Amino acid sequence: MTTKQEAKPEILIKKALTSVLPSNDTSASSPEKEMSGTPDTQTIGELYPKLRSNAIDYFTITLGCLIVCIGFVLFISPYKFVPGGVFGTSIVLHNLMPQFQVGTFSYLISIPLLIASYFLLGKGIGAKTLYATLLTPFFMNVLSEMVYPTPEALQQLSPAELFGGRLDLSDNLILAVVLGSVMIGIGSGFIMKSHSTTGGTDIVAMLLHKYLRVRFSNALLGVDATIVGFGLLVIGFGIGIDSETKNTWMLSGYSLICIFIMSRTLAYIASGSKNNKLIFVITRKDDEALRDYIINRLDRTATVLDGEGLYSRGEKQTLLMMVRMREVEAVTTAVKTISPDAFVIVTDAYDAYGKRWKAFPDKHSIEIR
Repeated sequence: MTTKQEAKPEILIKKALTSVLPSNDTSASSPEKEMSGTPDTQTIGELYPKLRSNAIDYFTITLGCLIVCIGFVLFISPYKFVPGGVFGTSIVLHNLMPQFQVGTFSYLISIPLLIASYFLLGKGIGAKTLYATLLTPFFMNVLSEMVYPTPEALQQLSPAELFGGRLDLSDNLILAVVLGSVMIGIGSGFIMKSHSTTGGTDIVAMLLHKYLRVRFSNALLGVDATIVGFGLLVIGFGIGIDSETKNTWMLSGYSLICIFIMSRTLAYIASGSKNNKLIFVITRKDDEALRDYIINRLDRTATVLDGEGLYSRGEKQTLLMMVRMREVEAVTTAVKTISPDAFVIVTDAYDAYGKRWKAFPDKHSIEIR
């Protein structure tokens, strides 16, 4: 039984920003094969799974970018929610300069950030990351032109003009927040599962982490909070724009709800529901009753780690076991009955591979590009 711990966000993003292209090494081919024109069957056999995996990844990234754009264009941008990130910044800038589309501002922000990542973070730009970064604003601009009937409606991003007013949720803003956030989270999850990212403010957080020694999570939170505050000033209080709408400052509250739902949905799509639980049972040595329950009643196994109590100096054993979430209560109840002096720790397990659990992925499915 093996467990896989969840990687830090900054490590995942750096891996996604790094391109590791497959090598077409033909040095192993013999001169006889080259002269006869006989193909290297081993090379072809290894190349096909990589090409197939890449094709699936690019299809998934394309689908994810499209879902993200639908969420923004139909449910976020028209109601002036600012959910942080590059697109949240672009929504604010569009309200200042409505002659430029949201997707256009995204290009103007994302491309310099990718260049900064290349020179300042010392990492190459992955092909998939570059593809997602360029495709998403393109989809956003095209979709915006499709759903708004006139150039004036496109500049105003008026929800009353969406599909002739048939998709106006101005009186149901919470529904717009939920639908848009869930769609963006799903699309972003598809992109991340395909070893890619749309870059964006993650790069800013990485720069702050590297040069100012700010924790990545705090840096990312600070960047998004700054963007939401920027939106509050421009859209909420009308600084720099002519706005007749009252109480638009409350949109910042919806923006925070949007950020929360997006992050939870993204985590669920990218990492799963975390249904696996890792249990540590620290008990007295040679507890045969508990061993019998785990093996015969629960039909599970465990790893025994010998130890010693720091205070009592008595011999202890730690049972390390993986169970489903629905089995946690049965285990803790049994421990309480059989060994009431035991100490139990229950924690989430990111994933589990091995007998009775998931099969180990093959080498092609775990490549990080």
